[in-house]
Amino acid sequence: MEKILDIIEAIAHEKNISKQHAIEAFTDALTNTAKKLTTYTSAFEVLIDHDTRTYTVHKVITVVADGDSQLMTEVGRDDNKEMIPSDGFISLSDAKEEYDESLEIGDKLSEEFILEDHGRTASANLFKELEYHVQRRIEQDLFEKYREKVGSVMLGTVNRIDADDNTHVEIGELKGVMSLRNRIKGESYKRGDSIRALLRYVSVDPQYGLFLELTRTSPKFLDSLMASEVPEIADGVVEIINSARIPGERAKIALKSEQMNVDPIGAAVGVKGVRINAVSQELDGENIDCIEYSPIPEVFITRALSPAITQSIKVDTEEKKAIINITGDQKAKAIGKSGINIRLASMLTGYTIELNEVEGVSERQVDSSEPEIQKTTDTSALEDLFK
Repeated sequence: MEKILDIIEAIAHEKNISKQHAIEAFTDALTNTAKKLTTYTSAFEVLIDHDTRTYTVHKVITVVADGDSQLMTEVGRDDNKEMIPSDGFISLSDAKEEYDESLEIGDKLSEEFILEDHGRTASANLFKELEYHVQRRIEQDLFEKYREKVGSVMLGTVNRIDADDNTHVEIGELKGVMSLRNRIKGESYKRGDSIRALLRYVSVDPQYGLFLELTRTSPKFLDSLMASEVPEIADGVVEIINSARIPGERAKIALKSEQMNVDPIGAAVGVKGVRINAVSQELDGENIDCIEYSPIPEVFITRALSPAITQSIKVDTEEKKAIINITGDQKAKAIGKSGINIRLASMLTGYTIELNEVEGVSERQVDSSEPEIQKTTDTSALEDLFK
């Protein structure tokens, strides 16, 4: 078969795969076809001449020591297994007798195997094998392409919602699947909706084939959205140290900047909150608290518990535990609705937080029993200052 490389290049262009992968697919197809026409114990080598743009297939036999276990191979299944001579190996004594006295262990004997001599059977098998291996290379290229995008935000179109409430999304050449647990509580989609989600990983499944697993509940999704809305984060001027989320309800994100003239909180929030509000809207109204990171655990944990005001804090860095003294009027704020604030603070800082209520108040309370101080409007006492 002449100019086989021209055909391979055409296949590579049509299937949108690299020329090298197309050649590998063709080589594997030739090898498997030759094995089907002989035995699966045979070994073959494919040589492609780039100058003449042709190929040759050679059957390869390896010389091994007399009595080597590779001379026999096991075939069949379960109770029908039997040992038969292997076509890919020959004993040293037989090789010297049949071929050349100078042969040694490890030498390889090669003879050309011509597929065309096997007629239509060879052609049909080669076509099926080539189709199979090209498809595998297409999937391999797609796998590598999207594996590099793991951790980034993907934009796609909802195709359908299955019986298990999995959302199927069309993204480029592949389909994405977002399970119910990876969807923000309360969100619902219909066919044709545009959706943004984080690519968790690329996987191969017997049911879905090659697919992308998507999520909108991961803290990394929040990080990616912040980077897309805040140029200072995308440029590395402001760094996201950590983030914690209760999806759809509330989130805390710790930020820092090495540049003295940059306010990390102000940069993240934006003018009149335009940046943080855009991220919150994408997350179905999730309330996002921006906190300035501190390498001092006591300071960082205190900030993470905001808006609560703490009295004192004791930190055990080895056991990752913090005991905080707090007044009764601040305890509810520290805990938050359904414990959400203290849970997020613990996730953000990595410390187990224990609250210890103490007496007193942290905010001045207005006592209604005290008489209201009357403000004077008489300015006569100031007249002497202006004489």
